[in-house]
Amino acid sequence: MSKQTVLVTSATGRIGRELVARLAINDQFTVRACYFSEAKAEQLMALGADEVVKFDLSDNSTWAAALDGVSAIYSASLDPMLEGHLAFCKELGRRKDAIRHVVRVSCMGADTNTASYDADTHASRPGAGIPLMLQHYWWGEKALIDAGLTVTALRNNFFMNHLLKTDCDQIRDEGWFSNPLGDIRNSFVATRDIATAAEVVLSEGPERHGNKFYDITGPAPQSMAEIATDLGRAMDKAIEYRPQSMESFEADFGSTRAEFFEYLTNGFYTRCSPDFYNLTGEKPTSYYDYLTTKGASGETGLEELWQGNLWKKGEDAMKDAVSASAE
Repeated sequence: MSKQTVLVTSATGRIGRELVARLAINDQFTVRACYFSEAKAEQLMALGADEVVKFDLSDNSTWAAALDGVSAIYSASLDPMLEGHLAFCKELGRRKDAIRHVVRVSCMGADTNTASYDADTHASRPGAGIPLMLQHYWWGEKALIDAGLTVTALRNNFFMNHLLKTDCDQIRDEGWFSNPLGDIRNSFVATRDIATAAEVVLSEGPERHGNKFYDITGPAPQSMAEIATDLGRAMDKAIEYRPQSMESFEADFGSTRAEFFEYLTNGFYTRCSPDFYNLTGEKPTSYYDYLTTKGASGETGLEELWQGNLWKKGEDAMKDAVSASAE
């Protein structure tokens, strides 16, 4: 039986690196890993990619080489790249006879099609709609479905390290971080678990997982004080959580991200889903274990914490994406 070629977009990201490393030891696949920066190509080959290819959602001249001979795709994109993703989905639709399966990274709550709640009324405060970032995640799924592709969506809870990356310097130098979440508990998910789920779904294929939507969460909901305790244990130093007002947070990162963080305070992300266990036969990774153990790509969650981050204080990373359209 010949191997099928799987395209891993965002392959140099946190989930992508883990997925490349996992797929590389799976004899079902020829792994074609995408890079944006030429400097990252060698890293992907070291993780076990069979092929590497330049890929840019904002440059359609890079798409043909990436898609040649591909039958499965791991699809992920940064929030500000929504317009590029929507255009890329149309190209995938033109190749739907060849592409058997697309596994899309999404977010828990982006479930307009599965009708878990009324999108017009399930809100964090009176008069507030579903956060725009959640709408964008749904549009990302819907564009693939509308293109006639067989899709599996991994709807993930908030990434364990994601909320801390904006405070890395303060954590290392001063031993504290801040955000508005406080005592609200959320079941933060390890990015390596998302990669594990993606590898299982790709391996077992669309016959089993096509047109399915899985919520991937952590093993237990945690407050910010509990996150600080786990991080402090891993770093062997005291780490303090300092509450931040939503107004201050919005001034730091813009209204679109603040709107989503407000949603994190309403209890929807407290839930612990059984989907990861049902897919993999394993319990989700705890935050402390994530920080202190190595994943398939060879790094611990603590090492990953200090790496690049989209969100920077004083910048609204979603400013341009606000004008994106689902049509």
